[in-house]
Amino acid sequence: MPPPYPYMDLTGKLLIAMPGMGDPRFDQSVVFMCAHSDDGAMGLIVNKPADQVSFKDLLEQLGIPRQSEDDGIHVYFGGPVDHARGFVLHSGDYDVPPATLHVDDSFGMTATLAILEDLAYGQGPKKSLLALGYAGWGPGQLEDEIQANGWLTCDASPDLVFGEEDGDKWAQALASMGVDARLLSADAGRA
Repeated sequence: MPPPYPYMDLTGKLLIAMPGMGDPRFDQSVVFMCAHSDDGAMGLIVNKPADQVSFKDLLEQLGIPRQSEDDGIHVYFGGPVDHARGFVLHSGDYDVPPATLHVDDSFGMTATLAILEDLAYGQGPKKSLLALGYAGWGPGQLEDEIQANGWLTCDASPDLVFGEEDGDKWAQALASMGVDARLLSADAGRA
């Protein structure tokens, strides 16, 4: 049976969690959509820092020597699926076929040790973030959540995705759509 909604490819877009969506893991989350098709969807939360883990710590755990002193690589809780796995969301200037998922001209995603080594040597992409785990949806699941007003969608900009102010990304994503975050409420109105 076909889904009761039109399919729209959200690859390269942002999902913005609505208040009261019911899953505290996604409270005020901004999710960059790496892939979306009839088979399901995969994205990375880009505004929930993994405060207990640093890029330096991860390199040490993996035995990767660090040649660059750049501490600009932030580590995030990427989502509730497969926390032991890391995904590097990065600018479109870096590509290691076939390991890199080319999302669009501005974004790519690579999940290999090679990109971590390149970043450790200061030879990686111009902009990047490291996500531990990911957000995943089965066929039709994300569409159902959007229909139930769990998510809004908007265009992704590198400035927002790779920005330094993680606490502001949710409000910034809403503002990019002309929505004032202060006016959103988790409580439904009653007439």
